[in-house]
Formats: sequence, structure tokens, C-alpha cells
Amino acid sequence: MKTSILSRKAATLLATAGTFALLTGTSLAQTPDSCVKGVDLSSLGPKTIIGQGPNGENASSVDQLQLTDDEIAKVKAGHFTVGITMQTVNLDWSQLQVQGVTDTLKKYGVDLIGVASAEYQVDKQIADIENTIQRHPSGIISIPVDGTATAATYKKVSEAGIKLVFMDNVPPGLKHPEQYASMISADSQGNAWIAAQILASCVPKDGTVGLVNFGVDYFSTNQRTKGVNDWMAKNRPDIKIKQVDFTDPSKAAQIAGDFLTANPDVKGLFAVWDQPALDALTSMRAQGVTIPVTTVDLGLESSIEIAKGGPLKATGSQRPYDQGVAEALAMMKALVGQTPPAWVGVQSLPVVQSNVLEGYKTVFKKDPPPELANACKAAAPACG
Repeated sequence: MKTSILSRKAATLLATAGTFALLTGTSLAQTPDSCVKGVDLSSLGPKTIIGQGPNGENASSVDQLQLTDDEIAKVKAGHFTVGITMQTVNLDWSQLQVQGVTDTLKKYGVDLIGVASAEYQVDKQIADIENTIQRHPSGIISIPVDGTATAATYKKVSEAGIKLVFMDNVPPGLKHPEQYASMISADSQGNAWIAAQILASCVPKDGTVGLVNFGVDYFSTNQRTKGVNDWMAKNRPDIKIKQVDFTDPSKAAQIAGDFLTANPDVKGLFAVWDQPALDALTSMRAQGVTIPVTTVDLGLESSIEIAKGGPLKATGSQRPYDQGVAEALAMMKALVGQTPPAWVGVQSLPVVQSNVLEGYKTVFKKDPPPELANACKAAAPACG
């Protein structure tokens, strides 16, 4: 009797395993051989900035922010102070932005009075801005958590005679140059084109992809969603796009997981930045799903995932350190009486498995750490 029960259990387990193997094999077979490999890196993504600023501005070059000798002398003699208010500092992107700002201000003798982190909480950021205003800095560099909800508070900055430079987004109703000096961001549409092009190479004809979107009216993420939709419509109109929104980043994994469960026809996924993409990978692994994923931004964890050659295939990376440098330069221009451009765009950067080490060095301004180098070595020769 016991032998009979064990035999039936064994047969059931073998049948289940066979079914799983069949399903997994089918899933992998549906990913074209051209996935990533069919894309020429030299032609990947736009060669110029394709996006527009939040008010329809054409992009200005970072070169326009370079300080003249006369401006440098004025900055060094000005005894200026600057505060930073972030949406969070718990991202590689945020830390690199702050480092770029900090290094550049220090180079020209501007004191940084502090860095506040709102952790995506609107009330916390409003308090952070008001507290920074009370410290009477010469300038504030900030990225809004929610532009609409914080707009009235940001207007208080110029009213207090303090210069304001934005990262990535301008709250509605603020006017340039009266209420802010400049906004610096990556070419989010260009980065999305990179992600879309790689994702499309991994999706069969007439396939369906999922778009994990930030459901808050936010300039940079809106541009990414637009970029993916526009590229697909022009280059792969056969692909159907299904969208799911999250508003709380801490719930992205659950929302992505529920979306994939409800939409088993989805053969690829785009997430609007790398942390939600990593969260989606966690949900995919729990479900045994192996579809290709692309995103925007590059952190250490996402670099390692790309290096391994797993589901995360590529990112259209920002250059956050370089953006921080540009923000500091724009601030110093404003502090010495110049009017920086309303929007300065920073060129996109494609990163896939074959150039992930080079991409990491470009973004982080340092050699890859051992955990990334080892992951790449284990995936050689595909990883470089």
C-alpha cells in the first residue's frame, strides 16, 4: 500500500516536472534568437537628444553651462551656500547626483549646507524645503516628489530670494527664469528608445509587452512611457502594449506580479526605472516567469543582473553624476547673475551585457566592484 502511494506520488511529481519543463521550453522558444544579439550597439538609441523640456523647450547643451574665468572668480569670491532636497537618497541614481553636485560645488568653493531626503513622502519634502529656506542658503537644488503637490512650496524659494535648480522635473505653474534658474535631466525619451529597441528584439511578431508605469504625473517618467510607446508605434506596430501603474514604489513588486498573473500573454516587460524593474524580476522568479525585461537607469544591482545574462537585458542609462555636475554649474551661473537655459538635456547611454563594465565606469566614474566583475567573468565571453 505504501509502495503504491509512493509510486503514485512519484508519477505525479514526474508529470508535473515534465509539464513545467515543457512550459519553460515553450516560453524560451518564443524568445527570438535575435534577442539583443540582433541589435547593432553602434546604432542603438538616438545620437542627439530627442525629448523636449517640460514646457516644450528644445534641449540646451551642457556646454552652455561652462563657467568663464570671470564667473569662476565671482563664484569663489561670493561665499555662496547651497542646500539639496531629494526625493530619496536610497538609490544609486540619487547618490551619484548628490556626489556630482557636491564635488563640483566644492571645486569652486561653494559650501553645501546639507542634503534632505523625503523618501517619496510629499509632506516630508514640503517640510524639508521650508526648513532649508529657513537656513537662508544662496541656492537650493531639488527633485520634486510630486510636482503638483509641492508647487506652492517651491514658489516660496524664489520669494525668499534663493536661486532654485531642478533635477528631472519642474512643478506646474513655475516660470523660468523668475521662479527657477534651470532644470537638468537625462534625455528620458532617448533612454526609452534604447529600452524599447532591445525589448522589441526579444519579442516575437504580434507579441504583447507590459509597461510598468509610474502613475504620478512626473515629467521624466512620462517621457519614458511616451518614448516606448512612440518607438513601438513607429518600428514595431505589431506589438501590443498593456500598461499597469504604480504610485508607491514600495508596492511595485506586488503590482508587477499581479499584472503578470492576470496577463500570461505578456512576452516582455518595460519598467520606468531600474528599481521597479528589479522588483518585477523578484515577482517573476517567484512565478517561474522568464520573459525579457528592459528599463531606464543603471545601478549596481541592475548592472549585475545585466552582466549575468538573465531576464534583465538592457537599460537606457542616465548619467546621474554628470547631471549633478551640470546642476551645480547651472546653480553657480545663476548665483553670479547669469540666466542658464530652462532645460539642459544629458545624452542617453545604452547598456547591455556586452558593454556593461564600460557602461558602469561611464556612469559611476570608477572601476566596477568585484561582485560585478565576477558576475561578468562568469558570463564570459558574452559579458564584456
